[in-house]
Amino acid sequence: MPPYPASDEHRAPAQRVLVNGVHAKLSLAFVALLGFPPVLHPPPQPAVKLGVDVLLDSRIDLVAGKRVGLVTNASGVDGRLVPTSLRLHEDKRVKLVQLFAPEHGLVGLGANGQSDDDHVDPVTRVRVEGLLGKRRRPSPEALKRVDALIFDIQDVGNRPYTYITTLGEAMTAACAAGVPFIVLDRPNPLGGLVFEGPVRLPAHKSFIGWGPIPVTHGMTVGEVARFYDRELGLGCDLTVVEMEGWKRWMLWRDTGLTWVPTSPAIPHDETTLVYPATGMFAGATRNVNEGVGTTWPFETIAAEWIDPMTLWRAMVDEGLPGVRFRPITYKPRWHYRGKEALGGVQLFVTDPRAFRPVRTALALMTTVERLYPGQTEWRSDGAVARVWGIPRVPERVRAGESVASFEASFRKGLRDFAAKREKALIYPLR
Repeated sequence: MPPYPASDEHRAPAQRVLVNGVHAKLSLAFVALLGFPPVLHPPPQPAVKLGVDVLLDSRIDLVAGKRVGLVTNASGVDGRLVPTSLRLHEDKRVKLVQLFAPEHGLVGLGANGQSDDDHVDPVTRVRVEGLLGKRRRPSPEALKRVDALIFDIQDVGNRPYTYITTLGEAMTAACAAGVPFIVLDRPNPLGGLVFEGPVRLPAHKSFIGWGPIPVTHGMTVGEVARFYDRELGLGCDLTVVEMEGWKRWMLWRDTGLTWVPTSPAIPHDETTLVYPATGMFAGATRNVNEGVGTTWPFETIAAEWIDPMTLWRAMVDEGLPGVRFRPITYKPRWHYRGKEALGGVQLFVTDPRAFRPVRTALALMTTVERLYPGQTEWRSDGAVARVWGIPRVPERVRAGESVASFEASFRKGLRDFAAKREKALIYPLR
């Protein structure tokens, strides 16, 4: 028997049958009395096999007999949704001795900018270090207790999302300590073909802009690790446990895997599509809401001074690919302007392969400024530069710069990035 509770999908097929369209757990002997054979429905196999499953099925040599540390959170699960921490804890071939938690904490309850205080995980009884605040990378003391450091967290394919920052910080610490670093690879929910936006400039490195990459990067977390190691000269003893079956054209919906919320405001895989489109705008302001505080996080752009119909008509006229808009009025329950009526638009991604989230963010920013000059309250110059990775974005928006002009200014950086990125890629197009 497995060391974790088995769901109906993991039980013997004879226990799970379809009777008149209803699943029931019946013995085969009883089913025989009904006069017809059972219709058995084994669980479908995902098209993609995750790095954690590959590790434990065929690459256990990497960690067999070793003390391991694990950087993970609630999104770190295998293909059957069993936590990686539990899989390693219960596997007698390896000894899990240390856990590390990124932003939002080990179980994902923390708000933005919060992680865990050091504690003992009540499930595995293993020590946990939080990697946010004053300590952003595994401590030297913790790394002395491990023979290898494993990273298994689901990313969202977007530079400001801090999990790939924690990846870089953990790699840096492991390299300095001489500890092998193992990435259990996972799909990029946005796919592996498209990347957009400005490449982060050296002067604007931050916790929401750690690597010299564009806003969306089109890499898996394992490929990001390879990119960091090569381009930043980290010199890690790096191993990426590759997925099986993942192709660059795949969006999350193509993988057959079940999405686990990566943080409180990313409840669905569809949320990852719009996260850059609204987050890059609202995250740079003090008075624009992106749907956080509602049941539609990152699906909207709204403020109390925006007329929904006016913005809706203007955004329809933009003719953006792969997305439709509707006028909306709502009151967030928390976050910016909680319980105040806000007006704006809601985004619906109709064609994820055509949709360009950074272009959409630029169109929203420039359109709102054109319709409501001076109403957007931008954060400080430094704060906005940390979000976008480049300076002067509000100044350029206020000056009336077009979306096409913004995108043209990104092209050289993207060409240079594409050449470097190519060397880090693992997976084929088909």
